[in-house]
Amino acid sequence: MQTLNLSLFDWLIIAVYFVFVVGIGYYLRRFMGSKEDFFEAGRRNSAWVAGIAFVSANLGSLEILGWTGGTMKYGMFVSHFYWIGAIPAMIFLGLYMMPFYYSSKIHSIPGYLLLRFDEKTRLLNAFSFGIMTILMSGINLYLMALVFYVVLGWDLHLSIWISAAVIGMYITLGGLLSAIFTEIVQFFLIWFGLFLISILGIIDLGGLDTILSGLPDRLGSLWATAGHASANEMGVSWLGIVLGLGFVLSFGYWTTDFLLVQRAFSAKNLDAARKTPIYASFFKMALPFIVVVGGLVAWKLQDLGQIELLPHPSSGEPWNDTALPVLIARYFPPGLIGLGITALLAGFMAGQAGNVSAFNTVWTYDIYRVLFKKDATDEHLIWVGRVTTVVGVFLSILTAYAAMQFSTIMDYIQAIFSWVNAPLFATMLLGMFWKRATSAGAFWGLIAGMASSFYMFIGIKFAWLNPALLTFSQNPSEMSHNLWRAWWAWLICFSLTVVISLFTKPKAESELVGLVKGLTEKVSLQSVPFYRKPGFVAIIALLIFAILNIYFW
Repeated sequence: MQTLNLSLFDWLIIAVYFVFVVGIGYYLRRFMGSKEDFFEAGRRNSAWVAGIAFVSANLGSLEILGWTGGTMKYGMFVSHFYWIGAIPAMIFLGLYMMPFYYSSKIHSIPGYLLLRFDEKTRLLNAFSFGIMTILMSGINLYLMALVFYVVLGWDLHLSIWISAAVIGMYITLGGLLSAIFTEIVQFFLIWFGLFLISILGIIDLGGLDTILSGLPDRLGSLWATAGHASANEMGVSWLGIVLGLGFVLSFGYWTTDFLLVQRAFSAKNLDAARKTPIYASFFKMALPFIVVVGGLVAWKLQDLGQIELLPHPSSGEPWNDTALPVLIARYFPPGLIGLGITALLAGFMAGQAGNVSAFNTVWTYDIYRVLFKKDATDEHLIWVGRVTTVVGVFLSILTAYAAMQFSTIMDYIQAIFSWVNAPLFATMLLGMFWKRATSAGAFWGLIAGMASSFYMFIGIKFAWLNPALLTFSQNPSEMSHNLWRAWWAWLICFSLTVVISLFTKPKAESELVGLVKGLTEKVSLQSVPFYRKPGFVAIIALLIFAILNIYFW
């Protein structure tokens, strides 16, 4: 099933990249002298380095193949996941939540829940996060293997195992520092390797305005068709976008997902940690010019009959997730194809490395050390972290085969976020900004939020529930289900946590110093020039965010 004819030079580029990332892990192994080096990269990175790693860890299968194919289905609405579905939350994380995270010297998000609430809440989140991370790792492995399968014609099962072996080697050797270093390299590979596709597509079709003006109204608008759910392909109104995506899913993902926050923990000081997600927001806002523009180019070329997507293995329908490899085949000459394929693989490996490194940290610190060996030495914890990496990769292989059963990976990923991140955001929000929130309220609220979200997912899937009651739409899409389910899960968790907290005893204020707003020392930035303060950089990011939304209205 090979769609591209690779030259010897193309194969050489791909081979050099794989050797390079494994070599980086081997080289950095000598610097893994303490658990902070292995799990936190020694907390020595600048804000720019940590920021690039922050956004690069998000550049996995969801960003590259998933949303390029998703654009062919949903059109400009996909940009919401990059702008309103990311930027406000990233800025909020940097300005308001990072001081609590970084200053408390925690190693993970569950670590904060231990200090703010109790052990059982920490363990609940650690186990749920571990399960979510392994599911996400399986998706990355599956789509990475699809590149080998679709583009190179390799056996799909062999491709999964090869992908897993390479990722496992360099994370096991070099820990988080290895992951961050290669994520930075992968970030620039993605831009240099894939941005050219959008440029060539725009030139080929006569300009971006020509592409946008030639789209149906249901695909070509960002907000203009959000007045009613039936007016756009996603089947969701502006209320669902703002509440489900812009608030719950966005803040739940960007502010509580340890895969991302771990990169900010690697910053050299609090100021750099606060700037990490804010700097990353500029790169995030630019990504639609690769992913969304690429998807629109593919839609236009398919509409003109100039390209043909590969059939889906199970349904035989045109397979949207193959749009990007097909564009590489159309626009890249021999010799440059290898760079494009390497950029795709880099994106998958960045996302996979982020999942695996976050999984080994949470398992080692928040589960193994708590339940099995509280007096573990640094050397022992590093050993456990390496073993956990290998185990995590094998579990990812199993979940990769599970991911193969879903025809729409995009909807599957957002469903996972609605199960775990949406209710967790309610818990974190109350924990950081309401000192009256109690351990009992947090624990039972979190359980109720996760359970209700999963029940709504199963209920709609097996027709136990009427989706119109949850989404306020007669014909909601799967993505609309995800956005509204996230909102209801957040609301249930938030409400129940408040009610239970009002009837249970909170912690003494002395135990909450540094963990709750009002009981935490404010960051002094008097000696820092105004243009270097996180707040000023955040204002610039918000202005660009507003301009993009208005321009593409």
